[in-house]
Amino acid sequence: MVGEMAVAMARPMTSAPETGSVASGPATGAETGAGTGTGIGPGIGTALVTGARAMFAADVASRTLGMELVADGPGTATVRMTVRPDMCNGHGIAHGGYVFLLADTAFACACNEAGSVTVGAGADISFIAPGRAGDELAAVAALRSKRGRSGIYDVTVTRGAGADAEVIAEFRGRSRTLPPPPTGHAASVDDAAPSDEDVSVDHAPAADGDVAVDDAAPGGAASDGDAASGRIDGAGPPVAS
Repeated sequence: MVGEMAVAMARPMTSAPETGSVASGPATGAETGAGTGTGIGPGIGTALVTGARAMFAADVASRTLGMELVADGPGTATVRMTVRPDMCNGHGIAHGGYVFLLADTAFACACNEAGSVTVGAGADISFIAPGRAGDELAAVAALRSKRGRSGIYDVTVTRGAGADAEVIAEFRGRSRTLPPPPTGHAASVDDAAPSDEDVSVDHAPAADGDVAVDDAAPGGAASDGDAASGRIDGAGPPVAS
């Protein structure tokens, strides 16, 4: 949902069911807003085109990759995807970009509630273990903090289910809800920029004694070279590229 992807996820669609999974598959021209001449389609920001299921049904990128929205609720969402052979990189493992995209889609579904339009302001991911062709991955997103129009969501990506589930990535996304558009106008992603009055949790200064989550390296401190190569502890093979 970050950058240009946020635009695609805010497109309009026809009505969608509120329960059960939203199946993958190509979206129609009506769903994608084709031919509208606008980046996000007409009517964005109205009750008819908001909400996780409405947005996901119009998400061509995610559905083309075979993703399914299997659960959603206030501030939460679960999206599933099976890793295909053409999603693997030169190491024979799932390309990190696809794992990020899965997590990002779950993030988008969790932060888009009916009646409002929310886009991504930023995100980062930590790769814990590699995925491989044939793996079924699940991304579970949950709201962690919300203040004004800004929110923070965490997404855990796992392989397998139940007691056998293995965490392969942790993602954190920062969201921005667009203000309601004036009557007769469509909401714009340009409206996502914070105003002078808004206070974001990201802007809160840390005390001298605080330790940031980013300062903690799994398995001990990692060197700059380890971080650049995608290694977790400086010893194992890369987990994504």
